[in-house]
Amino acid sequence: MSSTLAAKSQPSADEVYQRIQQNLEQHLYQLPPRVQGHYGIRLYRMTGDEQYANAALVDLFAVTEAQSFYACQLDDPEFVKSESLKAISQLGNGPRAKARKKALKPFPEFLFYTDVLLRYASRIDELGFTGPCHDKLLKGLKSTDLQHGLTDEAMIEAWAAQLVNYVYWAKQLGVGDYLEDYKAAFKRVYPDAEDGKLSKAQYRNKLYGMTHFIFAASEYYQHPVDAKEFAWILDYFEANRERILSDATNDIIAEVGISYLLAGKGKDHPMVKATQAHIIKSFDPEVDFIRSPKGNPALALGEHRNVLAMMLLKWPEKLHKGPYLSELKATRKYLPMQVTPLESVKQATESTKKAK
Repeated sequence: MSSTLAAKSQPSADEVYQRIQQNLEQHLYQLPPRVQGHYGIRLYRMTGDEQYANAALVDLFAVTEAQSFYACQLDDPEFVKSESLKAISQLGNGPRAKARKKALKPFPEFLFYTDVLLRYASRIDELGFTGPCHDKLLKGLKSTDLQHGLTDEAMIEAWAAQLVNYVYWAKQLGVGDYLEDYKAAFKRVYPDAEDGKLSKAQYRNKLYGMTHFIFAASEYYQHPVDAKEFAWILDYFEANRERILSDATNDIIAEVGISYLLAGKGKDHPMVKATQAHIIKSFDPEVDFIRSPKGNPALALGEHRNVLAMMLLKWPEKLHKGPYLSELKATRKYLPMQVTPLESVKQATESTKKAK
């Protein structure tokens, strides 16, 4: 009898989706600009609904202003040095932050070029633009040696997933192709045969890195990926299902399920169903949210985890690219003055070539 009652009280995937969505969207204006953008961009890519384009526009204003500040001063070595130190100091003082600071010591400017310049420029690019001082930014990134930082063992152990993002963003912007070198380095740092030696934190770092190979290859949910190319990851997840469900965070477990959906494995795949069941159980109906590992229900801190849950529980038949804000009626009249649509850049380049 009690088990029947428990089963009845378990919400459906659709109910969890709807309640998280309602919670986030009722309070969306309270979230920081970049968090609003993170949510709106993902909902647009899942639904193609223009109502989410303005959240992406809020993000575009934020990253354009940031790129203007950083990229336009790149020719000042003292500026780069001071901003690099500032970026490192802002990592915090927790155990993970300390590990990251230690790993960055041989590469003091790495974080500035990747987590600042690459991050802002790649977001502007994926929304369909180039930003301020774009040529100066590209020149600076091309002249910087990112290879050593990306393939360093301590760096991979400190933040594997973020490094995958940097690798794909560099490729996206045409400033360097580090993918094969990073993949080889990642496998050297985390050989499957030595999983038993990994702490829970290091195991999570490995998993998080693996999901991001797939996410970044999809350009963050804009198109499916080739299941064969990522069989080394998908096969690994299946072989380690029990440990993943017991040791990983809800963010990572949702990402594991989404990895199969991006690879076209379908909603009936056992790993999709297992991760969905776990996420549904993690939902707290008292706050209409999936709390942090420490029980925090804060929306800004938990948006990442909860939008992933939404994606896992209601994966669409078709993914949508963009949003390309210069093409959408909702946003095209309200763009930042310092961005140029990529199509305009392409046309200008072609005109210059013809003139020569």
